[in-house]
Amino acid sequence: MNRRKVWRTTKRALALLWLALACAPLIAEAQDARAIDVTTSPFSSVPYRVGERLSYNVSFSNFPVAAHIEMLVAGRGQLFGREGVELRAHVETMGVVSAALYSVNNDYTSFVDPATGLPYRVQQVIREGAQSSAFPADLGQTPQPLNTFPGSFDFLSALYRARALPLADGAVYRLTAQNGAVSYDCELRVVGREVVKTNVGSSNVVVTQVRVLKNRAANDYRVRVYFADDERHLPVLITAQHSAGEIRAELASAELLTEAMLPPTGTKPLPVPPPQQQVAPPTGERAVPPQGGTPPANVRPGATRPTGGGATTPAAGATGTADLPDLPFKVGDDLNFNFYIGTTPQQVGLGRFQVRARGRYFGRDGLLFTAQMQTSGPGQRLFPVNDQISSYVDASTLLPFRTELRLQEGNRRANFTVSVEQNQGRALFDDGTRVDMPVATHDLLSVFFALRSFDLTVGRQTRVSLLVNKRPRLLTVIALARETLELNGRRVPAIQLSLATSDPQSAALALRLWVSDDRRRLPLRLTAQTPLGPLRADLAIIPVSVQ
Repeated sequence: MNRRKVWRTTKRALALLWLALACAPLIAEAQDARAIDVTTSPFSSVPYRVGERLSYNVSFSNFPVAAHIEMLVAGRGQLFGREGVELRAHVETMGVVSAALYSVNNDYTSFVDPATGLPYRVQQVIREGAQSSAFPADLGQTPQPLNTFPGSFDFLSALYRARALPLADGAVYRLTAQNGAVSYDCELRVVGREVVKTNVGSSNVVVTQVRVLKNRAANDYRVRVYFADDERHLPVLITAQHSAGEIRAELASAELLTEAMLPPTGTKPLPVPPPQQQVAPPTGERAVPPQGGTPPANVRPGATRPTGGGATTPAAGATGTADLPDLPFKVGDDLNFNFYIGTTPQQVGLGRFQVRARGRYFGRDGLLFTAQMQTSGPGQRLFPVNDQISSYVDASTLLPFRTELRLQEGNRRANFTVSVEQNQGRALFDDGTRVDMPVATHDLLSVFFALRSFDLTVGRQTRVSLLVNKRPRLLTVIALARETLELNGRRVPAIQLSLATSDPQSAALALRLWVSDDRRRLPLRLTAQTPLGPLRADLAIIPVSVQ
């Protein structure tokens, strides 16, 4: 396949993927007589929850990281003279695909009626291939009324309306989707229920096919969209078969942003970066990264790469608490833990976690988290451990851009450094190892602080991508119950959390974490099942603010 053909194929593949993700037309020759009109179907408001951000990694053929797609429910209120919900999306090619085949960096905004999901204003900022510089920077900055047939959707609003359907077994739903001046008569057919496995875990899903009337050219793609089998109907996976290889979009993260992290509603579209300095889109519940731990809607994680050189001295006042007003911790926090095994009252280890400073680290505005864990007493004799971890995280997103590990466990010693390019979806180890991973991936230390910003409503699940042993894993955090914890002779209101990763051995650990039931969400106790017996880590000193 020559370069021109590859370029055309890639362009079609990425266009197809966005259409599929947005419930675009595919695979049908004739309209099903049983189809139910979407505009008269039951409507769920759950998918329109403000602050939800979804992030997808896209692979194509032999390119494991071909593109990235992000969607955000940015706000709700009086928008352009009427009650509305603002939806945003960003589609961007990555790595080799962007550099050598086809560059895409597009933004989409749709203002929809909160009672029906129908759009009344749409906006697109298109930057594609060599034509990207030809468009004025403010192209599409002023939203225009949707030029549409009655009851039609743009692709972004169509996806959310599909999520708002009941998706009953065997049902066929009909809608009209519009892209520019072209209108498509589409059908969404529910064809079954499965358990699908992706790079970040397994999910129970509703399997659907997306169809369009009289479009033979789309028939060979065999597109399927897999919606999570719950009330949110998150699109977990989209697949399409192309002659050049499979197109696959996998959910990398799903999160719920706090109000402070959302962009202004109804006033500005997603920003158009200047040429050669483009920074990326919103990413990824808090079912995926934390809210201190995920990027604001108009900033892409990893937008500024480390430029080399060491950390610089923080500016005057950089360590003040006012720098982190929306986070449950502050610069200078110092948490100390005592570790115990079984029922013995004698400690076997110590742990210390600190928010050290805010400053310029490796060319970026960042926070420095540090942790030190070591065995003591009988633990030292049983299995000597002395581990030190430093995590440099983006000050706005809490996502790591550099991690340094100094590990000493028994006779094993290991020192290595990881440089993380969040917007490229990869981690580079100093031994030359390269790991492809979802955008918005945490390390073990950054997630310890970031999960304190999760929505910890009892019963809620939060999923976040986590890099462990040079492999991305899906960490699932479930808020199990509110309870009173007996700790150091005090009764402390707490929330019990279940922690588990997509590693099959994770379930055997039965990890539980208790955090204080207040604004600070202080980690109070961690328990796990180990071959040596039950392990417990208790916070050594309870601050006065925890009551």
